[in-house]
Amino acid sequence: MLFRFLLYLALALTVKAKTLDIYFIDVEGGQATLVVSPSGQAMLIDTGWRGFGGRDADRIAAAAKHAKIKEINYVVVTHYHRDHVGGVPQLAGLLKVGAYVDHGPSVETGNKVVREDFADYQKAITGAQHIVVKPGDVIPLKGVNVDVLSSAGDLFQKAQPGAGSPNPLCDAAKPKEEDLTENARSVGMLISYGKFRMLDLGDLTWNKELGLVCPNNLIGKVDLYLTTHHGFNESGPAALVQAVAPRVAIMNNGSKKGGSPSAWQIVKDSPGLEDLWQLHYAMDGGRDHNVPDSFIANVDEFDQGDYLKVSAEQDGSFTVFNSRNKYHHEYRAK
Repeated sequence: MLFRFLLYLALALTVKAKTLDIYFIDVEGGQATLVVSPSGQAMLIDTGWRGFGGRDADRIAAAAKHAKIKEINYVVVTHYHRDHVGGVPQLAGLLKVGAYVDHGPSVETGNKVVREDFADYQKAITGAQHIVVKPGDVIPLKGVNVDVLSSAGDLFQKAQPGAGSPNPLCDAAKPKEEDLTENARSVGMLISYGKFRMLDLGDLTWNKELGLVCPNNLIGKVDLYLTTHHGFNESGPAALVQAVAPRVAIMNNGSKKGGSPSAWQIVKDSPGLEDLWQLHYAMDGGRDHNVPDSFIANVDEFDQGDYLKVSAEQDGSFTVFNSRNKYHHEYRAK
């Protein structure tokens, strides 16, 4: 009888341990987000910067070790700016990668830096599986739904389940000058695990974001929103942020990159927002446009490398953990 009880307890604990784990890795104002499915498969969204002695690739490898994974099944490169694609060659020497996912050829052929980074990326993935995605595609990460909403400047045209309602915020939304850079071609994704939904649009720019929620909100509401474009005000219109109405937002800004006060305020004012977390204290924001220190992974201007981790359950509940101070907060299912 005791043996049967212990077996049941062990099984219950095993089931409870199967969460979707998402590591928001500090790459100093770039992006590197490690998504670890309950199945054990993993997807890395962007790879941070090149150089710095392999700093960002090392931090990704450390997060993978913490997550107890030895292979990244999919590396998604949202676009070919250095703070997103730069770390690929160094990462390829540290971890096995199953496939690389991107939007196809670069459009910034006249930009020397982008041209060099794209060439190095192509060289690094030679011989590896390469997948070019378009809106409506699904990245087959086992145990999790990963729906592609944007890619190569094109947008998803069909409403997600439960979405599609008219968006009244569109009436006040004004487009900005068209962005012709790689940012506007970002691979954007909706990641779902049961009732839990997370939105990551890379560095998608203002007008493209409006296209996803105007005149109708094709995304619906989400639990977790990674602020677009590191919290720069070239992205993140209220018509998008407040339409998806995240319960929690995470800003992957650097100390002197992203975290624009106006963009920060749009997120902070979003109806139903319970908390905003930041990877860095934004030096230009001051106390009025930064969250309390407990919710910031890196509070000093200089290199620290602390991360934020989200662990989500199928019922929509989740926990955010700050590796710097071990502070965590639980968000109940709704």
